[in-house]
This record gives sequence, C-alpha cells and structure tokens, in this order.
Amino acid sequence: MFAKHALCLKRIAWIMATVIFLLLQGCEEPEEAPPVQPTTLERIQKEGVLRVITRNSPATYFQDRNGDTGFEYELVKRFATELGLKLQIETADNLDDLFNRLNSKDGPDLAAAGLTPSPSRQDNVNTSHPYLDVVPQVIYRNGTRRPTKADDLIGKRIMVLKSSSQAEQLAALKAQKPELSYEESDQVEVADLLKMVDEGQIDLTLVDSNELAMNQVYYPNVRVAFDLGDTQSLAWMTGKQEDGTLMKAINSFLDKAKQDNTLQQLKERYYGHVDVLGYVGAYTFAQHLQQRLPLYEKHFRKAAQQRNLDWRLLAAIGYQESLWQPDATSKTGVRGLMMLTNDTAQAMGVANRLDPLQSIEGGARYFNQIRNQLPESIKEPDRTWFALATYNIGAAHIIDARKMAEAEGLNPNRWLDVKRMLPRLSQKQWYSKTRYGYARGGETVHFVQNVRRYYDILTWVTQPQMEGSQLAKSGMHLPGVTEKQPEEQEL
Repeated sequence: MFAKHALCLKRIAWIMATVIFLLLQGCEEPEEAPPVQPTTLERIQKEGVLRVITRNSPATYFQDRNGDTGFEYELVKRFATELGLKLQIETADNLDDLFNRLNSKDGPDLAAAGLTPSPSRQDNVNTSHPYLDVVPQVIYRNGTRRPTKADDLIGKRIMVLKSSSQAEQLAALKAQKPELSYEESDQVEVADLLKMVDEGQIDLTLVDSNELAMNQVYYPNVRVAFDLGDTQSLAWMTGKQEDGTLMKAINSFLDKAKQDNTLQQLKERYYGHVDVLGYVGAYTFAQHLQQRLPLYEKHFRKAAQQRNLDWRLLAAIGYQESLWQPDATSKTGVRGLMMLTNDTAQAMGVANRLDPLQSIEGGARYFNQIRNQLPESIKEPDRTWFALATYNIGAAHIIDARKMAEAEGLNPNRWLDVKRMLPRLSQKQWYSKTRYGYARGGETVHFVQNVRRYYDILTWVTQPQMEGSQLAKSGMHLPGVTEKQPEEQEL
C-alpha cells in the first residue's frame, strides 16, 4: 500500500516538473524570424538609383556638349523617370565586359545596349519584351563586287564585334561552310567597322539594320549587300541574379512605350536619317561634310558664339537652305547660303546676300531674333524647333497653327502638338478659318525635321574633333560612369 502511494507521488512529481518545464519554456523569448530580403526592385527604389550598362556608340549612348544622348539612353532615361529614380550610366569596353559586369555581384541593374537575345545569352541573362525589330545585314564597299548570298562571303576579309549576335551567326554559318573565315574584335564598335569597310581596310562586316541607319550618312561608300537571316528583336537584359521584379517593371514600361508611340518617336529621331534624307541625300550630305563645310565652319562658329547658339544648328539650317552654296537662288527670290529674302537681309544689315560671311551673320542674327521673340511660355527644346519653323514659314502662320492646336485640346507650346496642325494650313477647310490663311505647312514640318536630322549628324560627326585636349580630359568616348538626374526631352 505504501509502495503504491510512493509511486503515485513520484508520477505526480514528474508530471508537475514536466508542466513547470513546459511553462517555463513558454515564457522564454521566441526566436526572431530571419529578416525578409527586399526584392531587386525594392532594393533599387530604396537606393534611389538605376544603374544601367551600355555601349558608347551613336546608336546607344554618347555625350556631346549638351550632355548625354542616344537611343538607348533616351529610352532608359524615361524608364528611370517613371520609377522616380536617378539614372547612372556605365559604359562597357566590349560585349564580354558588358555581360561579365552585368552578372557580377555588385554589377549594374540592367543592360540597355542594342542587344539581341540568342541561345547562348539566354543561359546567362534574363531578357525583356522586344522593343525594336532589326535585320542583320552584310555590308560591302561600293565599287567592289556585291555579295548576294552566303557562299560569296568565303574568301573575304570579314570582321565583326567579338561576342556579338553577328559573330554567332557567322559561327553557325562556318559550321556549314568550314572554308569561311572571319575575325572578331573587341577593340572596335559598329562605327569603326563601317569606317573600315568604307576605307577598304576590310571587305565585309555584319551589322544590324538600325545601326546602319544611324551611321550610313557618315560613310558614303558603304552599301547593303543582302540580309543575313530573319528579322530579330532587341531587348534589355538583367543578370540571372535578378529575381524578376525589375524585369516585370521593365516589360510594363516597354509595353506602354509601344502603345503611347514613345518608341516610334525615338526610332524616327535616331534611325530616320536615310528615310528622311533619302539614300542619295544621305550620300550627298556625307560628301558635302568633307568638301564644303570646312570652308564655312569657322564662320558658323563665330556667328553662333556671339549669340549663345550651337554652331552646328546654324550649319544645319544653312545646309537645308542651300546645301552650303553661297550663290544659291530660289525661284521666289531668296538668295545666298542662308537663303535670306531681300527684306530680311536689309533688316539684318546684310548688304550682299551672296557673300557667305554676311549671309551666315545675317541668318544667325535673324534666327536669334526669332527665337527671342517667341512667347515665354514656349520652353526649350521646343523653343528651338518653333524658331526653326518660324524661320521657314513666318511668325504669323505659327500663330495660326498654335491656335488650331489649342482649339483641338493640344498644347500650343509643344512642338509635337503644333506640328500636327501645320499641314492643315494648306487645306481650305482649315486655312479658311485662320487669320493669316494658306501656307505650305507640310513643307515647314519637313524643313524642321530635316534641319534636326542634319543637326544630329553634325553633333555626332564633330564630337571627336572637339578641342582635342579638352576631349581627352573630359573622358568622352572612354569607359566610365556618369550620373544624371532623369529629364524629359521632347522629340
């Protein structure tokens, strides 16, 4: 009896001890859960900076006196602005460097560099929705035998960018045609390859159609031999370590850019030279850059400097007006390099319109006067485009076009809106309702568009000649980093 009682007490004691132990355990502080790691997009937004790696070329990103520019730069700048982030641009030495840095631990957030997705790249990167269709093209020199098919590439001196999609195409072609030979280089860019073809240093190269459109005008001897393969699409890329949140935002932005015509406007601005000028016009302009511009460049520079203008804009106006011919005369009586009317010449103090120095001086004075007289509500860069339009068609018709834009619910201070109205000035149903009547407004739109094309070309062509020592000190065209606050720029 006593033994049973003792056993019962032991059991009770064990149960109580167990309960006390469990109660005490329950009173201990619970272990903290590991912190939740932020997503890629959250990290970027917290840092406030979008880091983008690209290539230093006229089709992607470059710097001129006015700052950063280029198709990829303009597009990615808008993406950064949409996210409320500062944009930090990094340039890669070559494509291998670009992909290595993209996949490094502390690498950039994305690559926006005119890149084509390919099977070999898909293993190492994430790719966005396509934003620009391009065609791989074989480029040869005018005056040599034109290749028309893949077999014609055999025995030719061919060079392409190392690790490029074109290099992959040639590698696949060589597997079928072992006698094909080519060289890959990481010391050149597309512009260098086109220059080498233009000067006969190599026989052929392969570039995408958009790159050719951007560079065609600089190299008058390059020609398209044939398209090699089907249309491909460019895409932005992120490293494999990216968790998908940034790519989701990228795709949303690119889809929207297609729908609201942002992409179309950028394509027109950066890749529309040949479309606007025509092939013959582009070829002629390239010749005149070498033969005629040097005769007048110092005069454009002097006249522009006195009025805080870009001399290349004045030169672009002069080319559009006269092809830089001092004795040019139109059927309507305007004359000279800047094609001034007699009244305008007199008002600007030009005694001899056929004197190129007087004409450039008078044109600069007239353009500056026009720009200064525009309403203060028109801000740059629109102010310059409105001044160009006024230079061509006169202030009265610009007033009519701005009123028409306002009546349509558009912005009368925005060039993109007003230029939609200008062609209506030649249609009776519209000009009959205006104060100043009929005008060839469509020609004015083309005038502004052409001047802007020439200006873009001059900006790129003259950049390497910028005050040599200053250029070297500035680091332009060298791999580096530049950080700018995103700003919108009208097209």
